[in-house]
Amino acid sequence: MTQRQITDDLHALLGVLPQPISDAVTQADDSNNLIEVIMDLGRVPTARFVGREVALLNVEVTHADIDYVVERIGEFDADNRAGLERTLHRIAAIRNRRGHIVGLTCRVGRAVYGTTDIIKDLIESGKSLLILGRPGVGKTTMLRETARILAENKRVVIVDTSNEIGGDGDVPHPAVGPARRMQVSTPSMQHEVMIEAVENHNPEAIVIDEIGRELEAAAARTIAERGVQLIGTAHGNTLENLLLNPTLSDLVGGIESVTLSDEEARRRGTQKTVLERRSPPTFDVLIEIQTRDRLAIHPDVAEAVDALLRGYPLQPELRYRDENGEIHAEKPSFPARFPQSQQGLRRQTNGFEIQERSRYSGRRSPDAVLPASSPAESQPGAFGAKETVPPDGHPVQTTIRIYPYGVARNRLLQASKRLGVPALVVDDVGEAEILVTLRSYYRKRQRPVIDAEQRGIPVYVLRANTINQMQQFLGDVFNLSAEPSADSTVEPVLEETQAAINAVLNGERWVELPAATAYIRRLQHQMARQANLTSHSYGKEPNRRVRIFRD
Repeated sequence: MTQRQITDDLHALLGVLPQPISDAVTQADDSNNLIEVIMDLGRVPTARFVGREVALLNVEVTHADIDYVVERIGEFDADNRAGLERTLHRIAAIRNRRGHIVGLTCRVGRAVYGTTDIIKDLIESGKSLLILGRPGVGKTTMLRETARILAENKRVVIVDTSNEIGGDGDVPHPAVGPARRMQVSTPSMQHEVMIEAVENHNPEAIVIDEIGRELEAAAARTIAERGVQLIGTAHGNTLENLLLNPTLSDLVGGIESVTLSDEEARRRGTQKTVLERRSPPTFDVLIEIQTRDRLAIHPDVAEAVDALLRGYPLQPELRYRDENGEIHAEKPSFPARFPQSQQGLRRQTNGFEIQERSRYSGRRSPDAVLPASSPAESQPGAFGAKETVPPDGHPVQTTIRIYPYGVARNRLLQASKRLGVPALVVDDVGEAEILVTLRSYYRKRQRPVIDAEQRGIPVYVLRANTINQMQQFLGDVFNLSAEPSADSTVEPVLEETQAAINAVLNGERWVELPAATAYIRRLQHQMARQANLTSHSYGKEPNRRVRIFRD
């Protein structure tokens, strides 16, 4: 069980507030959840607690109230922040156009001991950690506790931009332990202080709060390349947010557009121009603070970024603290595979999960699936697609795993989404039930095609790398145009098919059956396979037909 201790020196902050406001905060009797006190000129003072905001008085704030606070705190820096000596409280000012203060945000600073127990193993691993989270979720609190723990065994230097980590004044707050603190005169000079800390003070670890500018991101990379452990926070909620931020994306390696070779593009099943990670990440581990007691951890930033750019974001490790203070960790058992757009960056807009169709849509079968010399090429029943027949009599298809070789993955997924079929695109031919490729690749007898044929996996061949062709291919695979015929209609066709099979078994080289629907052709393929014969589909709809012959 983790026991947390909180030190907030709240009496020091209440001592600089006007007495009526201070008394009102005390009467609210919820100091443990107090976040900040707001004083805006001409408005009533308010207190923000976790989950709520309360008006403290019915009297509006005056210039005298604001001056009362300003006279009792330190000087405001260039970033309009001030503090109280030897405390962690922060007072931020809002100024009018003439530079006069018209509003104050009095943030309560707390030293919470025990917040880092949930990531103590990561801190002690020596890896560089980047902490993300929305404002007020506890990034700086965790950073301060991390600095104290590291300083017990390492030389730690804190680059304190606004004195939030070590508190205001020349003497750091006891919450940072033996860590040394370097203050920043102006926020725009933070990157220079970061480099100065490495060059002058020989640290083994550097703690940085609020990396928000491109120069600071570049300075962080320089520090990491010198072998110094970095612990920092940055603006953003998730890895994806950070990656899409051009100013800070270098912290996780950055992204750039690259052109792949023909062979690599075929291997990946993408277009030739894709997004790639530009360089090794500055930080090894990324921590997303979802709530004060719940974290999402990416233990390998490089792997997570690569997977995200490929369109398959990895599931982060979840760690949380329950009501009893017990820490729990949930490690993903396998990577999340959510087929997305080629770039894989717009999870909310382009990601989808293909839903099963409860009935066929009435679309026609494809004319884009060409015959191939593989015996399994056009045998819809060979890839293991199963059907169940619910009470309404309409077949329900189960998921089919498809491996695209040389076929644009993003277009195939788009075609699947349009048709609403339960298709799953896989990365390994060994996991697939179907391989789909283009005619040019099939004729060259590429290794994946040969492997698929040796494994008995059906190979479908498309004429062109277009969504329309892929929709027709999927329509044929899932029999979207086929409504089961009545027994009286099917029976003569099956008898004719059996006669063709008997003719081939008796010495005929091949027999071509009359044109039929996709449903009938599937039955014909199944009958031929049961007789250990080969069958292919030829032609275009509505004249597509089955030819049966020996191997």
